Amino acid sequence: MKLGIHLGYWSAGPPEHAQEIVRAADDLGFDAIYSAEAYGSDALTPLAWWGASTKQIRLGTNVIQLSARTPTATAMAAMTLDHLSGGRFILGLGVSGPQVVEGWYGQSYPKPLARTREYIDIVRRTIAREVVTSAGPHYPLPLTDGGTGLGKPLRSTLHPYRTDLPIFLGAEGPKNVALAAEIADGWLPLFFSPRSDDFYRAALAEGFAQPGARRTATDFEVHASVPVVIADDVDGAADLIRRNLALYVGGMGARGQNFHLDVFVRMGWEDVCAQVQDLYLEGRKDEAAAAIPMEMVDDVALVGPAARVREQFSRWEPTVVTSLLVQGVTYWPDPLRGLQTLAEALR
Repeated sequence: MKLGIHLGYWSAGPPEHAQEIVRAADDLGFDAIYSAEAYGSDALTPLAWWGASTKQIRLGTNVIQLSARTPTATAMAAMTLDHLSGGRFILGLGVSGPQVVEGWYGQSYPKPLARTREYIDIVRRTIAREVVTSAGPHYPLPLTDGGTGLGKPLRSTLHPYRTDLPIFLGAEGPKNVALAAEIADGWLPLFFSPRSDDFYRAALAEGFAQPGARRTATDFEVHASVPVVIADDVDGAADLIRRNLALYVGGMGARGQNFHLDVFVRMGWEDVCAQVQDLYLEGRKDEAAAAIPMEMVDDVALVGPAARVREQFSRWEPTVVTSLLVQGVTYWPDPLRGLQTLAEALR
């Protein structure tokens, strides 16, 4: 299993020490760094800035939101970054959720699987320098309804650095995971648990079995984002994770439609999730975090002294995960020393 870093999206401003962390990860032989976007910082600009000082580490988005850009605009950005990085870019895509898609981008959320399939098809054909047309219904090209009628099919003027630029798909539900296995080169799970390995293997197998599937289980990558806190105080380290889990389980989505909550329900944490969501939506965020047991933290995170982290990591090694993306590095007291310690502990 390889190691990577997920720097995520920014909070109120750029994360401290990010440039130094990226350079250190490159020097230590980490496989990839990832950025993200929600409704603040974008995922592409930080990769271009930070990645300019690296030599070998791969640069990925985890994830670019489909509704933020048209498929051809995303393909343009992907080809540009792939050229600038010498073929090190990974295009990670995801649909996001209805609150962001409809509230921030002003677009319709329904039919996310069909939209994803159509979107990736256009991206691939753009990168292959085909004359791009699409019958829609989600991304018709050229536009024929409501426009001037002057649009015409076009081919990218930019020749790609790689026509096989890898596309990964962020997915949580079984149908989305199966779709990733069918049409993408990799899967970006959030809140993966080794206990759910059989469940996800079955979903991936369903995708690999589809006619025309792009990859097989042997050449498909799974890059799982895993919060990591190396500290002597296990419970104190777990508290940092609890706050993040409470946000996603309790506040990232509406009651009755929260895809992150659904992941933990499938793990068997239904009662805890209901309590956390109730407390969080009532504004009792500290209580929501405190309601998360240590066992739930250990399901999806690595916390504690280096020896404990190494012991917990052994549960991940037999799973479908091919690269573990360390989250939370910018919040460590000494990120550079922490990366070195982590690399030594997990190798």
